Amino acid sequence: METSDATSYPPLAEDITVDVAVVGGGIAGLSTAWELIRAGRTVAVLEARRIAAGVSGHTTAKVSALHTLVYDRLRRTRGPDAARLYARSQQEAVERVAATVTELGIACDFERAAAFTYVTDPTACAGIEAEARAAAEAGLPATYVRRTGLPFAVGGAVRVEDQAQFHPRRYLLALAEDFRRRGGLVFEDTRITGLSEGDHCRVTAGSGHTVTARDVVVATHYPVFDRALLFTRLAPHRELAVAAPLPAGHDPDGMFITEEEGKRSVRTAPMDGGGRLLIVTGESFTPGTGDTRERFRRLDAWMRKRFPVEDTAYRWAAQDNHSTDTVPLVGAFHPGSRHTYVATGFGGWGMSGGVMAGRLLTGLITGDAPPWAGLYDPRRLRSALRGAPAMLREQAKIARHFVEDRLRAASVDSVARIPPGTGAVVRVGGRPCAVHRDAEGTVRAVSARCTHLGCLVAFNAAETTWECPCHGSRFGVDGAVLQGPAVRPLEEVDVSGAEDSGSGAPAPPP
Repeated sequence: METSDATSYPPLAEDITVDVAVVGGGIAGLSTAWELIRAGRTVAVLEARRIAAGVSGHTTAKVSALHTLVYDRLRRTRGPDAARLYARSQQEAVERVAATVTELGIACDFERAAAFTYVTDPTACAGIEAEARAAAEAGLPATYVRRTGLPFAVGGAVRVEDQAQFHPRRYLLALAEDFRRRGGLVFEDTRITGLSEGDHCRVTAGSGHTVTARDVVVATHYPVFDRALLFTRLAPHRELAVAAPLPAGHDPDGMFITEEEGKRSVRTAPMDGGGRLLIVTGESFTPGTGDTRERFRRLDAWMRKRFPVEDTAYRWAAQDNHSTDTVPLVGAFHPGSRHTYVATGFGGWGMSGGVMAGRLLTGLITGDAPPWAGLYDPRRLRSALRGAPAMLREQAKIARHFVEDRLRAASVDSVARIPPGTGAVVRVGGRPCAVHRDAEGTVRAVSARCTHLGCLVAFNAAETTWECPCHGSRFGVDGAVLQGPAVRPLEEVDVSGAEDSGSGAPAPPP
């Protein structure tokens, strides 16, 4: 975000008609729109905030077909053909990015690099060896190795050659400009709140303006419409990232990931002016749970213990959704869909997944679906049944939050006890309120009930946001929606009386 230009596309200011409306301006939405306009369709992209500024603007940007330990799992649960189709679709996405960078002459720090999934625990090497075999059988240039360029010993690792890394925002802004030059329409600050399906669909913005289109693609990361009940098959996860300049001669030369220690992911990127920036990601957690500041401290400590870095230059976080049966959900929105499509559940691999989704959805809309369309089809029944235990565990966790958070109701017992620079849920007049006090002491309060399905939000002190632990919606301290599936802000609440009295007026839960 810091090393790329800001955007200033206009909001939707009138009713329009196009062939395809794409809701969401991240890598999945922009890739889909770009592929469609090249196929001769008229297309509008509708983004609630700024394009390529959400998850796509905060990713570590590995463009890889090696997705931790997916191939052995796919081979066991869905068969070797499914693993081969997954590998082919993801590797073709890597090559599609490479070809697009060349075709459009995009200066986006595109680099080829090997990708590694590793373990440090020698007793866990059997799973790594199985993954290496499964990835190779699926068609990837994968091998099992015991040494990497990391500055510490590993027990074993899968190595896949000829993967890539890049500056995703520079790539996507160039894609958006080429899309616009071809006649595409881009609208920012245009939050879509309504969808009407039929032979001609219509999406409605918060302003009331509409886009009529034969086809609609919902590429909002987490679907903002619940009619497909996809929220029962998605689990939101948030991960932290820290970065620091790396001294010359210490580049580990590759992209690395392990599921140990709450996940650790490592890569480097070229810095403007020379040198390399070390990027370390991890501390995977459900939004709205636990102490994010402590997680940042752990990630910082891990980086400093293993790499010769000094001051941490950047700290940030990003979010993704995992499907309960491993594979992303890309295709028809729900069983009755004729002209609505969705792309979600990339499980932390949205760079290759988003590009793959763009090609797949374009094929479905133009009548030339790729051979892997069935693998990703959101309507898949057998796979959904296989993933039922994971789905039930996720729904049980959500149910616990829904009930237990209401019984607990408040994290402090009065507004007056919230220190400056922090936030807490306080029950005021029997109502749970999300209350933030800024550094100057000014209090701002909003309803603590998420506007998606009513779970209670929790305060993220490291990012100064309210987060829903059920489905991952995120809000500013003013209640504004930062991340869906919620599309409506948290309602502002007046708690001045409670602060003056020094009491939260505790009452039994309703």
